[in-house]
Amino acid sequence: MEINLGKLAFDIDFHPSDNLVATGLIDGDLHLYRYSADNTNSDPVRVLEVHAHTESCRAARFINGGRALLTGSPDFSILATDVETGSTIARLDNAHEAAINRLINLTESTVASGDDDGCIKVWDTRERSCCNSFEAHEDYISDITFASDAMKLLATSGDGTLSVCNLRRNKVQAQSEFSEDELLSVVLMKNGRKVVCGSQTGILLLYSWGCFKDCSDRFVDLSSNSIDTMLKLDEDRIITGSENGMINLVGILPNRIIQPIAEHSEYPVERLAFSHDRKFLGSIGHDQMLKLWDLDNILQGSRSTERNENGVGDNDVDSDDEDEMDVDDNPSKSTKGNKTKNASNRHTVGDSNNFFADL
Repeated sequence: MEINLGKLAFDIDFHPSDNLVATGLIDGDLHLYRYSADNTNSDPVRVLEVHAHTESCRAARFINGGRALLTGSPDFSILATDVETGSTIARLDNAHEAAINRLINLTESTVASGDDDGCIKVWDTRERSCCNSFEAHEDYISDITFASDAMKLLATSGDGTLSVCNLRRNKVQAQSEFSEDELLSVVLMKNGRKVVCGSQTGILLLYSWGCFKDCSDRFVDLSSNSIDTMLKLDEDRIITGSENGMINLVGILPNRIIQPIAEHSEYPVERLAFSHDRKFLGSIGHDQMLKLWDLDNILQGSRSTERNENGVGDNDVDSDDEDEMDVDDNPSKSTKGNKTKNASNRHTVGDSNNFFADL
């Protein structure tokens, strides 16, 4: 299934229980589509179109059990939109001092946002306020993932580092040394023992939990194209979306390309997402297309080869069983130079206490 969005899309998210998929577009619009779970020959139908932001809609996430859509933008605002009516529930006009680049769900009542200046904020929808703020990086936040057991956020950035933000202590608890290029995506693997980061040069960097200063392994054979987005399929495999438009199934420890599973187009893949029942893989790219892939179909052929060459055993996780989900305290930062963003149009952060009052 596919649909021409007519504009470049920056983010995609699936409803947590219904056959709905949302996309945020470069012109600030938010689109919501209903797709058929049984008929893969039927294209998604647009059921909602909202002009959410004055600038591009870079991030979109369903919240509150799918009753609302949260979006973030370079116009510094975060908007909550009612999924049924398309009406505005709440808007925070000065959520960040820089362009908002990422949104992720943490718990039923918290979400995190990241901006172009490297700041990460956590919003509590029950307390209706910003409950954590981290000056984690010196360049844009490219991706965020959540280690729920440890209550820590892991973020990658254009400054070439991985950070670990402790929600309980409200501090940046660890930060890696600078890598040679931008880090664009991050997933947590191997039951929390490994963190995998995708880079601009196509190298996957693997970090052992608790040892974030330097990566423990590098997978250099995947692609010379940037790894712009990644999804965790299971504890041993990830799905990657690359600059060349390819979507690959990749094994982690042992590191191997299991197989290419789809080609979105010859243009970069922007984001990937799973449907609520994991029946579909959604992809958006620079070709302005939204595509829904039947996950069982595109993974056919991988099941017979995923473990029968070397297998995945205890030796494949670098003997990290002794790690106890602790991280380095007081990390020292490298003095390597970093990129800076144009922040000439920054706004002052406004009062966010009543942002989620009606959610």
